[in-house]
Amino acid sequence: MENFKPLIFGETKETLAAALAAHGEKAFRATQVLEWIYKKRVESFDAMTNLAAGTREWLKEAYDFAPAKLVAQKHAGEGTEKLLLQMRDGALVECVILRAPQEVAGEERSRKTICISTQVGCAQGCKFCASGLAGWKRNLDAGEILAQIMFVCKLGGDKGTRDTGLTDFDNIVVMGMGEPLQNYEATMTALHIANAPWGLGVGARRITISTSGVVPKIRELAEDPMQFRLAISLHGATNEVRSQIMPVNKKYPLEQLVPAAKEFSEKHGRMITLEFILIENVNDSVEQARKLAGIAKELHAHVNLIPYNTVEGLPWKRPSGNRQMQFLKILQERAVPATLRREKGNDIDAACGQLRLRHLKDEKAEAEVSQK
Repeated sequence: MENFKPLIFGETKETLAAALAAHGEKAFRATQVLEWIYKKRVESFDAMTNLAAGTREWLKEAYDFAPAKLVAQKHAGEGTEKLLLQMRDGALVECVILRAPQEVAGEERSRKTICISTQVGCAQGCKFCASGLAGWKRNLDAGEILAQIMFVCKLGGDKGTRDTGLTDFDNIVVMGMGEPLQNYEATMTALHIANAPWGLGVGARRITISTSGVVPKIRELAEDPMQFRLAISLHGATNEVRSQIMPVNKKYPLEQLVPAAKEFSEKHGRMITLEFILIENVNDSVEQARKLAGIAKELHAHVNLIPYNTVEGLPWKRPSGNRQMQFLKILQERAVPATLRREKGNDIDAACGQLRLRHLKDEKAEAEVSQK
């Protein structure tokens, strides 16, 4: 971003070592800096006491050590927590913390997942989603993507079930605002840092990238050696239904999307997830369930059914509980591994982009009042 120094969170071990070498420092200084950031969790360059004063001053001049700023925080009773975070230029993004009870060694603990954003707004234009209602503003850089994770680490509180001591959470899902595969390089850099042993040390199998179906980038991701998981936001089991609610399907229809997903699954040797938001009288029919079962069986995929979270200003509704269970039963009868997500966060605007949209509307209303 113009007029802003790069965030230190966006530097890999290699890029930081190169920058330090250009300043006349030894390459091992990069290891020391990264250890202070990701292992010791300091929040300033001044705290890096094994670095010379001159080195610390240069780091302060070259980089920002500024995690995201909290603007709003909402909690739901079942353990969902939504954060509205502000970047240095004032841009707002959402980050969600999802907790699920889990027993570890006889002790009740919380499995903790962080859902992060990769763009400010979204350009995909999915008809049921709040993320794109205020339009696409810009991509986040790698440092801003990592800043969301670091902010959650800073919050602390309950620990995840992992015992490495490096993170306070178990999983990362790139399912927040934006289409991560349209911001491919920054997203992959951020996840590389999250995965690296010198970074946060999160196993690749604990990191899931979600896409609306950008076929060329799915194929590119299939060639990447990193073993990240893939989730595809399907939401329609035929082109007719999917195109009605997801404009991306007109460019990359199912005839292209399914083979690309299959290529990824075969090359990485792991099950992908098909995300399917159930919307009343749109995609919740028996026919859609049967078609979805066929796609899932072809891909050997797991289906995650998600009852629609109401978004103010949009006409869509979630199906009744009986309708949801009927849809699930059709999948199960066809031996498709499937789960029906219980409601999480409907009372805290947890649908992607909704908290940001509400905040922007409130700001606009306040500005209009002040001008009168």
